[in-house]
Amino acid sequence: MQITNTILMIRPVNFRMNEQTAVNNYFQEEVDGSTTAINQKAQQEFDAFVKVLGAKGVNVIVVEDTKQPDTPDSIFPNNWISFHKSGTVAVYPMFAINRRHERREDIFDILEENGFVIKDVVDYTSAEDEGIFLEGTGSILKDRVNQKAYCALSERAHEELFIEFCEDFDCFPVIFTANQTVNGARKPIYHTNVMMAMAENFAVICLDTIDDKKERKNVIAHLKKDGKEIISITEAQMHAFAGNMLQVIGAHDKRYMVMSSAAYHSLRDDQIKAIEKYCEIIHSSLETIETCGGGSARCMMAEVFLPRA
Repeated sequence: MQITNTILMIRPVNFRMNEQTAVNNYFQEEVDGSTTAINQKAQQEFDAFVKVLGAKGVNVIVVEDTKQPDTPDSIFPNNWISFHKSGTVAVYPMFAINRRHERREDIFDILEENGFVIKDVVDYTSAEDEGIFLEGTGSILKDRVNQKAYCALSERAHEELFIEFCEDFDCFPVIFTANQTVNGARKPIYHTNVMMAMAENFAVICLDTIDDKKERKNVIAHLKKDGKEIISITEAQMHAFAGNMLQVIGAHDKRYMVMSSAAYHSLRDDQIKAIEKYCEIIHSSLETIETCGGGSARCMMAEVFLPRA
């Protein structure tokens, strides 16, 4: 299956703008207020978001972050871990040193306590020693049904390791570069999942970020071949996190497209109608998390595809 009913989320205790990730995450911005106040706002947004998901019957496993070590981006667990239907867990190498502290073995125990089976762990973290990174489902966008994986290369997504991942998980690699305009210059977008979202029957994508015409044509060809309706968003909409969406399953097997309120309000009526042909949209305000963290709804949700005991 392309989507799941169960997601893992980490409730933050030290959320703030992470200076170590801001060097290549151009979505991050400074906000006024103490770090305590910023963290409290992030917690309020987090709790409201979890409530919205739970009300639709999405199974959310919430894990509290710890005060030590200092992990300002722990709210985005999908970058360091992914859970697969084979029972395999993948653990990923992270660009920012302080993000490497987010990796917690007790997460495995919590999932097993929730009735999931972990059979194997594939650990790519030794690549950090060589300065090679691949930040989980931030970097890798999987089309699970068609066994493909899309990746926009950046400092946080190295081609060699992505290809190794595709070999390990039996995926065909679709590789490209996606850029955004920063102070008049085109610079790589830090994660694939801020410019592209993969659903069962459609893909939301900012094609304008793929400057190379051959690469853009190749991405479009793969999506069309696999029967995905392409819902194109603008670069301005991408900056409102309209590419950072995730389709999930709620109660009674109902499908939902999850996004932030900023993303939802950036969409045109025709784009909303295109999504609503396939599933209901749910959204929640994540303003503080988006502004300081440079990530949105999709980044906060680590999908759990593990088999049940």
